[in-house]
Amino acid sequence: MHSMIYITTKNVKEARKISNMLLRKKLVACANIIPRVESGFWWNGKIERCSESAIICKTKGRHVKNVIDVVKKEHGYDVPDIVEIPIKSGNKDFLKWIDDVVK
Repeated sequence: MHSMIYITTKNVKEARKISNMLLRKKLVACANIIPRVESGFWWNGKIERCSESAIICKTKGRHVKNVIDVVKKEHGYDVPDIVEIPIKSGNKDFLKWIDDVVK
């Protein structure tokens, strides 16, 4: 099974730091950084709005827990947004590439 992991960060600098760490550890085969997303969310009983960066990682399902552990350790938020999106199907060559990169 393959997965995408969606992570939001406080800024591009933090997104680069986290994605580079995940890539170096070979926990993910690819990490796309979206430099600016506008976020709205409930926090401490009220609606907050802020600008964040997002990372979309591609990996094997068995590495998701390790990715979450690394991100939580390195992340600046008290409750970081880290969610797994299972990949049901896709380009078989791309999925094989993920298998080859992430052992």
